[in-house]
Amino acid sequence: MFITLEGPEGSGKTSQLAPLAHYLCEVGFEVLVTREPGGTTVGDQIREILMNLDNDSIIPRTEILLFLAARAQHVELLIKPALKAGKIVLCDRYGDSTLAYQGFGHQSDIDTLRFLLDYATAGLKPDLTLLLDVPVQVGMARKRANNAEWNRLDAYAEAFHKRVRQGYLDLANNEPERWVIIDAAKPIDHIQEAMRKAILHRLKH
Repeated sequence: MFITLEGPEGSGKTSQLAPLAHYLCEVGFEVLVTREPGGTTVGDQIREILMNLDNDSIIPRTEILLFLAARAQHVELLIKPALKAGKIVLCDRYGDSTLAYQGFGHQSDIDTLRFLLDYATAGLKPDLTLLLDVPVQVGMARKRANNAEWNRLDAYAEAFHKRVRQGYLDLANNEPERWVIIDAAKPIDHIQEAMRKAILHRLKH
């Protein structure tokens, strides 16, 4: 089963990933945890380029292609083999991030992005996507308060991040059979429990 975690900045999805994977292992599943961009040697190198605050000259089109290049490596070398081996793959961000950030955030053409995503992923889509939703001001305040990694995408204007959040909600509402929206403004334990329930419910069906 291929499960992705999505959300705007400061939603807490990355910190929820390890305990979620630990729980799934405890109840008997073999789990691969990975992230985007990254997961492979090439992907990690591309991540360094994308997240570097000094690379403020990167234009949206370049940004899109770099994310897609990292994703193509990720799918072919890591995700597909793990799924073939019968593992649950938990991935911190995937193709929907491109639609939310580059599509809604940068206002790039969504249909073009979907076409490029299909090529980069060889058509591989998640079985379940958990959207950890949080208001933009709350999420960005969390990132600043926690001294979290502040990267090039974080530094975009608040209006950009608001478009990203709304984009995520639109994507989720348009494909409710795949997405589960979780209120990430609630306490950490509540969020973790909601994520576990959503996954176990899907695994039973």
